[in-house]
Parts: sequence; structure tokens; C-alpha cells
Amino acid sequence: MQEPDFWRHDGFFAQALQPLAWLYGAAGRLRWAMAKPWQASVPVICIGNLVAGGAGKTPTALAVGRALAQRGLAVHFLSRGHGGRLLGPTRVDSTLHGAADVGDEPLLLAAAAPAWIARDRIAGARAGIAAGAQVIVMDDGFQNPGLGKDLSLLVIDGAYGLGNGRVHPAGPLRETATLGLARADGVVVLQSGEASAPLPNFAEPPLTARLIPNDEALALRGCRAVAFAGIGRPERFFHTVRELGLELMGQQAFADHHPFREDEIWRLLEMAQGLDARLVTTAKDAVRLPLEARAMVTVIDVALIFDNPDDLGRLLDPIVRLAAS
Repeated sequence: MQEPDFWRHDGFFAQALQPLAWLYGAAGRLRWAMAKPWQASVPVICIGNLVAGGAGKTPTALAVGRALAQRGLAVHFLSRGHGGRLLGPTRVDSTLHGAADVGDEPLLLAAAAPAWIARDRIAGARAGIAAGAQVIVMDDGFQNPGLGKDLSLLVIDGAYGLGNGRVHPAGPLRETATLGLARADGVVVLQSGEASAPLPNFAEPPLTARLIPNDEALALRGCRAVAFAGIGRPERFFHTVRELGLELMGQQAFADHHPFREDEIWRLLEMAQGLDARLVTTAKDAVRLPLEARAMVTVIDVALIFDNPDDLGRLLDPIVRLAAS
């Protein structure tokens, strides 16, 4: 969905919708109060956020999975498979599945380690464990009480913050910041070089991280580009393109998880060709492109890098010990 403008700023519409936000928040609290989480036989790490849409969960999940794999653990990713038709539990196979089957983010996860999609998170965790997982890393699911978590990290986009600070539908929050932060074991603030938004007070200093383009993306410096993205906050990608030193000739934002049609991509390709520019997008968007168009679109790939990896290591130490026990 495309977020409404008033989610970023408090005003009439946000205040008018506040009674519905109270009901939404109360329903969430009741769900947690009635839940009896299932505890897996291996550690479960949840990478979540407080706002609707993207904040950088998938790059963070990949970075956490990479750190655990470097310690010798068999990591399996678990996702709901948002945007896909399959209910799961299904192990993602890029040779068999497309974004319409399993969603876009699971395809990115599966390129790094075994990844499962399951609307029933418990069933997904069971499948991963049966296949040899020593640690389950969940991409999203922080607000889902069904599967017990041994470590929960909240990701916050430093340039967006928490929007107007109100709960859906009056604002972008899935639950109040107070409740969410109290349940989290750590916070990751994703910094992009854009102006920082106001952030809540944290009980402990947050971890900070950045999205760093790969060598192929860095080699594009000086090129002319038309950029498009259907992610949680497309402005972050457009900022990355400019920071890379590309001359941004045009840009097009789509809703998060937007299923691209052929005519949309051909129109953008024609625009780019008319401007003597490359058409560029994100890795997450690339897996949703029509097959015929993928070779004509340049992917700007990034990886999340923690400013101080030792901070992450201290959070993961108990998980490593638990996995070895």
C-alpha cells in the first residue's frame, strides 16, 4: 500500500482517526494477552519494525544471518511470504518460484541461505528445524505472538522515524512505541545520510547501520539514470542513487511490493532511452520485474553494514551459546 501523507505529520485526519487507532491497539494487546507462544527447539531471532511498510528488515535479517553463519551455525530464514500466493510451509527455490508465488523478500533471503515461507510461523519454524536449521531468523513477525522469540531486534529508518507517532490507521505504527520498545531486545537505526527524523528515547543505545552499495553499483558513478522503486520508502533508494554519484534524470515511486506490469516497465525504459540514461532499481524490485525486462534494468544492490559489529556480536553471543547447547 502507499502510505497516506498524514502518517508523516500530525493533523486533522490523524486526530479524527484516533478512536479507530485505540481499537486497533486494544485488539493487538488482547491478542498478546491471550497468546501462548510455542517455543522452538532452536533459537529464534525476530527482525521486526514498528511501522507499516519497510524499514530495512530484510537487509538486517541478511546481515544477522551472515554474522551467525560466520560463527559456523546453519541459519534458515523464515518469512510470511507477503505478496505471494503460496501458504506454505514451503522452502523457497528461485528456480521454481517467483515473487508471485512466495513474495519478493523471500527470494532475496533464499539467495543467502535456506529460506521458508509460511503464513503459519510455527509450521514454518518446524519445517526449518526438520531440514537442519540451528537458528531461525524471522524477517518480520514482531507483532505475531504465536512463535516464541529468543532475540527480537526492531529496525527503525532513521530518516523516517516513527512518522506521526500514532497507531494505524491514524498513523503508521503497528503498536505503540512504548509497548514495542519494551518487548524488543535491541534496536537497529538505519542511517542513510538523509536528514534524521525525531526518534524515541531508547533504554539502551541503539545499534546503527548503513546500506552500502556493492562494487558493481559503485562503478556506475557519473552515469545518467532513471530510477524506480516499489519499496516501503522509495525516497531512500533515490537518495542512494544520488549519493552514488549518478545523475538522476527521473524517478518513479510505486507502492511497496507493487507487481510490475510490462507496460509500466516499457514506459520507463523508453523514458530512460530518451534521456540517454540507465534504468535502475533495487534488488527487491528486480525479482518482481517481467522476465523479458530484467536484462534491460540495472540493479543497484546494497548490503547492510553495522557501524560497530561488536555491538551486534554481544547480542548474538547468547544465541550462539544456546544453539550449541
